[in-house]
Amino acid sequence: MVTIHEAKQSDIKRLLELSLMWEKEDSCYGYRANTEDDFQDCYILAAYDDELIAYIFGKEEIQDKQTSVIDKNMHYFEIEELYVHPSYRSSGIGKQLMESLEKELKKKGLEMMMLNTATKNWKAIMHFYIDEVGMNFWSARLYKRL
Repeated sequence: MVTIHEAKQSDIKRLLELSLMWEKEDSCYGYRANTEDDFQDCYILAAYDDELIAYIFGKEEIQDKQTSVIDKNMHYFEIEELYVHPSYRSSGIGKQLMESLEKELKKKGLEMMMLNTATKNWKAIMHFYIDEVGMNFWSARLYKRL
């Protein structure tokens, strides 16, 4: 059974292992494994039979200028990472993490959550975040090496 909970200090070692696993997958442009210092912000974990298998983390922000989507001084949450162990993907765990985070953010009075993604599998990630989790598309940054 999968359980969702907030991270404890004792979870750091496994978080670092999962992060290193993600780096080795080479599924995101420029991703590097985290250090302990990176895990200082809010994070929520998924465990299966007491083994950590997924995490989401990020930080609260206050918008410093008006944009087309975010009002100046809006309090929002920037999702830094969402990772699910490959053996547990496509089983709803990522969606559970997003829903748990959203619930916690609403309790705190935050008005929005946002993220950027550098995944190489953009079709799957857009399907997940837009179709499954209900996020909205705002902008895209594309490149072409010459």
